[in-house]
Amino acid sequence: MPRKQSSNANQEPEGKGAAEVEGATERTVRWDDSNMTSTYANVCNVSSTREEVTFLFGTNQTWHTGQQELAILLTNRIILNPYAAKRLSHLLNNIMKEYENRFGEINISGQ
Repeated sequence: MPRKQSSNANQEPEGKGAAEVEGATERTVRWDDSNMTSTYANVCNVSSTREEVTFLFGTNQTWHTGQQELAILLTNRIILNPYAAKRLSHLLNNIMKEYENRFGEINISGQ
């Protein structure tokens, strides 16, 4: 089912003056999720080149903590250009701040 989200294009872009955005109009973003699938992942790996950032998602198939080898079943690869990856980075940082404000800090220093 398509989702709609209003976006105010009149907001001043970073580094732009008010006169430069005066002619901007309000736009509506339509999120079409009719072909979307959901996949659970508890493992993520990231690599990059100058042109792209690649995310690999999967699930840890290792049942016992003492095993020498971890078996990861990779299920999804998402490739983004660096600009989209940077926007994703900001979105993830913001949502994790909100999450930790509501539910408490997540400590990952032991990993």
